Amino acid sequence: MSLSIFHYNDPVLRRKGEKVTSFDPALEVLAGQMMAAMHAAEGIGLGAPQVGRSLQLCVVDLLASESEYIWELDGAKPPRELFMPLALVNPKVTVAPRTPQVVVEEGCLSFPKIRGDVSRPDEIAVEFSDERGNRHTLRCNGLLSRCIQHEVDHLNGVLFIDRMDKKARALVDADVKALAKKTRQARKPVA
Repeated sequence: MSLSIFHYNDPVLRRKGEKVTSFDPALEVLAGQMMAAMHAAEGIGLGAPQVGRSLQLCVVDLLASESEYIWELDGAKPPRELFMPLALVNPKVTVAPRTPQVVVEEGCLSFPKIRGDVSRPDEIAVEFSDERGNRHTLRCNGLLSRCIQHEVDHLNGVLFIDRMDKKARALVDADVKALAKKTRQARKPVA
């Protein structure tokens, strides 16, 4: 079964995801379906609320990205191919001490063709479980850090437009309003 990606202004995008308590085959299937939906949409990250599930689960895959970033997984530096695509269950993000804020243009699969500047800390640590329940700690910077922060925001009902300053938000406001209207119309029952 393929998953549909929900667009802004669907209410599920504003709900805080519930903590995952059961690491069963259904969770592995959902993570796999989310990865397939993310790849089909040519994205690098996807949160469970974006596919209509209010859960603390997101997926990330930067294997195709040429962006440079540093990572350390569980105290080691394994090749990216060994841990990506990556499913993060019940993630907890901590900003690294003295890390600078960096402004980068972001997009979002729930906001097709809408991009805007967002300021985020450059370096984080994230504690999470994988889809099988194994605990991990990932320290990273650059695009990997940004992608994880963006997806963890989704798990808490926060959208990238909420992180934009007034000037950046004003530049995309008309497109965001048009998308919200289109989403409302799509949800209306057909008579």
